[in-house]
Amino acid sequence: MKNTFDFTKQIPIISKADLCVIGGSCTGVFAAIRAARRGLKVVLIEKLNSFGGTATASLVNVWHSLYDTDHREKIIAGLTEEVENALEKQDALCFEETEHAGVRFNSARLEGVLDALVTEHKIDAYLHTFYCDAWLENGEIKGVHTALGVDFKAKSVVLTAGTFLNGLMHIGRVQLQGGRVSEPASHGITEQLREMGFVVERMKTGTPVRIDGRSVKWELTTPQEGEDDFHSFSYLPDVKRELKQRSCYTVFTNPTTHEILRNGLPDSPLYNGQIQSIGPRYCPSIETKIVTFADKQEHQLFLEPEGEDTQEFYLNGFSSSLPLNIQIDALRTVPALADVQIYRPGYAIEYDFFDPTQLHHTLETKLVKGLYFAGQVNGTTGYEEAAGQGLVAGINADASAHGKSSFVLARDEAYIGVLIDDLVTKGVDEPYRMFTSRAEYRILLRQDDADMRLTPRGYEIGLVTQERYDLMQSKKSQRDALINFAREFSIKPALINPALEKLGTTPLKQGVKLYDLILRPQLSILMLAPHIKALQEHLNAIEESRREEIIEAAEILIKYQGYIDREQLIADKIRRLEGVKLAGKINYAEIKSLSTEARQKLEKINPETVAQASRIPGISPSDINILLLLLGR
Repeated sequence: MKNTFDFTKQIPIISKADLCVIGGSCTGVFAAIRAARRGLKVVLIEKLNSFGGTATASLVNVWHSLYDTDHREKIIAGLTEEVENALEKQDALCFEETEHAGVRFNSARLEGVLDALVTEHKIDAYLHTFYCDAWLENGEIKGVHTALGVDFKAKSVVLTAGTFLNGLMHIGRVQLQGGRVSEPASHGITEQLREMGFVVERMKTGTPVRIDGRSVKWELTTPQEGEDDFHSFSYLPDVKRELKQRSCYTVFTNPTTHEILRNGLPDSPLYNGQIQSIGPRYCPSIETKIVTFADKQEHQLFLEPEGEDTQEFYLNGFSSSLPLNIQIDALRTVPALADVQIYRPGYAIEYDFFDPTQLHHTLETKLVKGLYFAGQVNGTTGYEEAAGQGLVAGINADASAHGKSSFVLARDEAYIGVLIDDLVTKGVDEPYRMFTSRAEYRILLRQDDADMRLTPRGYEIGLVTQERYDLMQSKKSQRDALINFAREFSIKPALINPALEKLGTTPLKQGVKLYDLILRPQLSILMLAPHIKALQEHLNAIEESRREEIIEAAEILIKYQGYIDREQLIADKIRRLEGVKLAGKINYAEIKSLSTEARQKLEKINPETVAQASRIPGISPSDINILLLLLGR
């Protein structure tokens, strides 16, 4: 919305706060909550009439479940567990544990939960309020101007604008301004920030059709049922939930489908020159699939329910910006969708983002003190990536307001650390999505010990309660006690060999420690327990509600300790370079021994440490050695 208020006049200040968060998506809400938990007075500004953004429409997961090979274990790549618990307890989340589906929202309940959390934390919330301009004085943020003609004064501002900055939607040759269907775009923010010197670029993403389940011939689909067992997000013992599970269903395109889609390409914004911006590599549109993989006779599609009770289904795998008639004609060539009715078509959306190399690791902008960017404005995809950034931005806005040290997660501590370091060091050339493959320390970033890695960090900054911290310490002590028992308990061949033969593994020729038996890939602690009385007694002494979790944690450390130690040595070596500060110490333009490319990139990124410099594309080991010499190392 373009502002019509005359800012030369006296501007009333409606609220004074420590932090102002722009955007009430999950990213913004979680940033606001985290800052409020730290004691900050927070203002949350949202132009719509509710919080949650896309998440409340249950389009995709805010939290992305990452599975092990057995599809059992999950980690959360976005938030600390306190918020997850609140959502879980109120049935705002549900599992659909199949190969292709993870955690899904009950959208109606989620919206209520988010509103309750905002109220609970005494956040000053303003809905239907349009942000207009940043309020700046001497290069520092002082708050924001709104299109209502009032100011919100704040020490820090977090911008979480999603896909709304000059958002433009495409359905065939039709173009509609908006951040999503029926939701208006935001204007003026980009223009002001560009004038301030920020580099602005455009990205494109898309979404599939939404299908009326009553029009689907379900007998012609293949159901994918969820698993019967339930694994909680949280290790807190009082988190329990029962929620109706719904299956997903698979169907396939065919050559006729592809022919219709191919004939529609002249009207596709992706192929007729209408869209010029950067699109995603890892979730391509259906038209991109038939062009890139022209030899494929079929592509798998997934019908995913949007909520616990709704008839609306998300057709995963069929993102498209083709005209509506072509989308429908193509869908009806799929036998199960021969009579399909849709709620709304797929569409592409273009939007502005800011080059993330303009940010510190705290997500504070380098150009404006007190201004933080989080979410898709940094060139990432939404949901889990955005939630993680909102969390970090909120923490650091709080830290800055209270004169505390900044909060940065390292690459060997959390996937959020990998995400942010990649953004601020390498920039983006397509919408960035967090994958485990982007992390060089995947063994250290295992899902089973996320609580051990990150609970102490949360406790240090006041985001983890004493109860939660004590429970983590209790788990750790019981886990370590089990490992020590295994190290010390001796096993004699005569007592265990009959059991080993029954379990299909080689009998012992001499006595060994229990630890050595557990190392065998064919054996596990629970398999051995019925045959070793002392072990069974030790396991029985572990609190029942957490027994499975503690046994699993101990077993992983036993079986993989060698690999863990080796990776930790590598991480520690890099950590030493993280301690060598670089920012502001060298005038790169004057160092002729550096390559031209190195000088240009070091000047642009201005890395904080030598370790960060080493991760900049185009910076060679010889360049790093030169920097170390200049620093006297």
